[in-house]
Amino acid sequence: MKLTVVGCSGSFPSAESACSSYLVEADGFRLLLDMGNGALGELQRHCGLYDLDAIFLSHLHADHCIDMCAYFVARYYRHEGGRCGPLPVYGPEGTEKRLTTAYEDVPDERSMSEVFDFRTLKPGAFEIGPFQVRTERVSHPVEAYGIRVEHGGRSLAYSGDTGVCAELGALAEGVDLFLCEASFTHGKEDIPGLHLNGREAGECAREGRVGRLVLTHIPPWTDARRNLADARAAYGGPVDLAYAGAVYEV
Repeated sequence: MKLTVVGCSGSFPSAESACSSYLVEADGFRLLLDMGNGALGELQRHCGLYDLDAIFLSHLHADHCIDMCAYFVARYYRHEGGRCGPLPVYGPEGTEKRLTTAYEDVPDERSMSEVFDFRTLKPGAFEIGPFQVRTERVSHPVEAYGIRVEHGGRSLAYSGDTGVCAELGALAEGVDLFLCEASFTHGKEDIPGLHLNGREAGECAREGRVGRLVLTHIPPWTDARRNLADARAAYGGPVDLAYAGAVYEV
């Protein structure tokens, strides 16, 4: 599998990165994990505008899904080649309504579903193209999911947004690469059920015996180097800070 970080900033785009979006590829299939603020523009650096095969939306906060409104425009009003067919979009219950409300001026209430095939996420295991995936509901104020993706004997997990929870540990268990949020700073913010800090991400990686930890979703106001140091203190394996354009062969 190939993982490309399209965007990794938390809460809102930074000067260096769009918000959360990650491209996973194998056997010519392209699965996008989230499409936050600014991600659609950055995505075009890595694949064609109409080359995605499926999209997974971890939850419906704007920094993980709002560029779906711009992508609707690209697919619905495509001038060359006609309107795009429906693309599978896996998201929490109410995803279509959320995006339709956000865009507001759609031709009619079913327009989104003409170019997106909305599929409601629930905890469980299923296939997306060549990938075996497992999703679990994680700890966040809105319905939110983490995902584990496996292919050819290799695996990666993506936390989405979450606080400490057993479900995240189960998804990360033994994966080759763990893409984990680290929004908070240890000793500064302590809000259960919202986000992780670098130390907590490192502890989850250690307990899950993961191969590599990549910290992501770090907001512009958080000291990423502090979170990196805290994660390394808790986990002895390789730890990276995600950055826009980073590529990992899993």
